[in-house]
Amino acid sequence: MAATKTDMLRVPGATLYYEVRGSGPVLLLICGGVYDAAGYAGLADRLADRYTVVTYDRRGNSRSPLDGPPEHQSIEVHGDDAHRVLKAVGVTADAPAYVFGNSSGAMIGLELAVRHPAQVRLLVAHEPPLFDLLPDRDHWRAVVQEVEDAFLKEGAAAANQALADGLRMSGGEPAEESSGEERRIPGGEEAPLGEPDPETLEMMARLGRNMEFFIGYEVPPFSRYVPDLETLQTSPVRVVAAAGEASEGEPPNRAAAAVAERLGTRPVAFPGDHGGFGALPESFAAKLHEVIASAP
Repeated sequence: MAATKTDMLRVPGATLYYEVRGSGPVLLLICGGVYDAAGYAGLADRLADRYTVVTYDRRGNSRSPLDGPPEHQSIEVHGDDAHRVLKAVGVTADAPAYVFGNSSGAMIGLELAVRHPAQVRLLVAHEPPLFDLLPDRDHWRAVVQEVEDAFLKEGAAAANQALADGLRMSGGEPAEESSGEERRIPGGEEAPLGEPDPETLEMMARLGRNMEFFIGYEVPPFSRYVPDLETLQTSPVRVVAAAGEASEGEPPNRAAAAVAERLGTRPVAFPGDHGGFGALPESFAAKLHEVIASAP
């Protein structure tokens, strides 16, 4: 396992926690949902022999506090955060980075590619929940409104349930890469049955605390984001829309297909479902490296 360097980065309105491991060309992994850098630990460890893997906690989540109280977030600001993280680790136009983003992290990656194309050589956007690109966009606008209303009236738990009811996603992953009496924890690491270790307990507590921020301050504004696909069509950045093999028909999977269609490409199938990066880190890392290696 590669040694991990941690650091903090001051950005307008927040302080970002980030991690760097491995050596080689920079690969930035942008998480979505309630996840923080730990969600990519398993994937990052399996790629650190070929890349300098950079992960970070998004502003307002886990170890990246805002300067003030919680407020609605914008993909544009988060895109600039990703830009500043890349700058902090030395990425320049002479040596642009590879970028992977999952879920809302994929949306942030798309905005990064639009706003700072000189920093990005290749973006793999895995199942971005860009519901406005879908034919049933009006339905999804209504679902998000229900989520927002539930948060204001009843709190985070009710809002999260409204989102889950609307998405109706499987949320499960095959356990083909685990063995014996082991189980997966977020990030794809293997943990024995029984009481989790203190580090795992701390991580789970962080992710639990992130839920209120995610459902109340990210989901509503993020759902209204539409990437500038016209700019990306002529951009020097190669954009690969990625979709889970096990999530066909689910909304983020369909959104990935919509992105690919708008860009005149085809979605690339990745192992697992929406969370395949965590449950199947070995095969997911192999596929991500394959896509990166095929980049011109």
